[in-house]
Amino acid sequence: MGHPQSAVSQHTLLVRTTGPQPTTNDQMIKAIRGTRDLLPPDTALWNFVEKTVGEVFGAYNFQEIRTPIFEATELFARGVGEETDIVSKEMFTWEDRGRAQSEKNQLLTLRPENTAGVVRAYIEHNLQQRGLNKLYYIGPQFRRERPQKGRYRQFYQIGAEVIGPASSGSESPMRDAELLEMLATLLDRLGVTGWTLELNSIGCAADRARYNEALRQALDPVKDKMCGDCQRRAVTNPLRVFDCKVPEDQPIIEQLPRISEYLDEPCRQHFGQVKEILTSAGVPFTLNDRLVRGLDYYTRTAFEFTHGALGAQNAILGGGRYDGLSESLGGPPVPGIGFAIGEDRLVMSLGKTAEEVSRKPDVYIAPLGAGMNKEAIRLARELRRHNIVAELGDETFRLKKSLETGSKLGAKYALIVGENEVSTGVFALKNLATGEQKSVARNELAGAIRASQ
Repeated sequence: MGHPQSAVSQHTLLVRTTGPQPTTNDQMIKAIRGTRDLLPPDTALWNFVEKTVGEVFGAYNFQEIRTPIFEATELFARGVGEETDIVSKEMFTWEDRGRAQSEKNQLLTLRPENTAGVVRAYIEHNLQQRGLNKLYYIGPQFRRERPQKGRYRQFYQIGAEVIGPASSGSESPMRDAELLEMLATLLDRLGVTGWTLELNSIGCAADRARYNEALRQALDPVKDKMCGDCQRRAVTNPLRVFDCKVPEDQPIIEQLPRISEYLDEPCRQHFGQVKEILTSAGVPFTLNDRLVRGLDYYTRTAFEFTHGALGAQNAILGGGRYDGLSESLGGPPVPGIGFAIGEDRLVMSLGKTAEEVSRKPDVYIAPLGAGMNKEAIRLARELRRHNIVAELGDETFRLKKSLETGSKLGAKYALIVGENEVSTGVFALKNLATGEQKSVARNELAGAIRASQ
């Protein structure tokens, strides 16, 4: 295969020498499988979600962080875990050939998740000096997995991390509970009804070591009856067996030991306090001691919010505590907890339509007659400075066409701009829903239109 730049150059030369060619369906370039275009009016739902996220998270004193969409592959291998499906099967990785000849080529990966990148940034920029960091992000992630309902190879996540030195209170059960209460508030604010919070503790590293050994022993006599992935996991990382979705394996998984039997006393107490604080805050939850989450860096509290409208793959979001992640990436020992929301699936769970959250034009400006386009755009500029959504017609349109177009766009008013209106400074403002029309002076137009917002 030739170098990608060479292929682009050859294609460009072909287009320039032969000119435009007719396009058939077979020749049409389409979005890559597992990706898709987000189009209006649906993008209004995405904007509604992201605006609400900013408002809710801001009320909890979270600040936005933006990290690169690709990182060194080693970051995910060390942070997420080499035996996870994400690292072993799903990452988009390539060799960076743009380095100096004396340097070894580096492996780079499109980020499959964002927690590792945020913690990398925390370490690199010495954010521990700020004490407790409450950070959130919104952006695309990439995994080479089988596309299905609500799951794409380029997908979007909303996430947040609470991380800082132990002296900042970062390992307190209050942080776990506050994060979960914030998520309950967000889902309620978005109008997502019928959600369920599933909660578990997967203990500390020592608890997990004991539990993994117990799982290994329990799986040894039965693993040959399970799917190929579970046979591999039973040897390399038994905890990952709980990620299995193969129906025939579930009866075996149901009989395996439960992690709640292997928690040490500090972990029991921590989890008990999380539950007490959530109960006090009025946040309902159910216990699920099979919930382990899919990444190696999790410790203690693990959680998922699920929604029945999404079918079998019903998780909207999930997360947990990761008190050892910073150390695994070469940083200081700093406790942390975070989550990631699948924005694609969250949008599917909304009890709202794009029409409900879209902002329609406040006014359709209808220039009538030659030379009125320049007058209309001046007037539109004046109104837009008052946060009024204005759509422009064209001076070649007849009045009937302008009124019909404004109505189709959902505009509240039509503003007629003709020679008489411009010369007198008084304009006809027509309510497109009621048909009522009134004359309004130019300096009063913004107030008249905004009065109905």
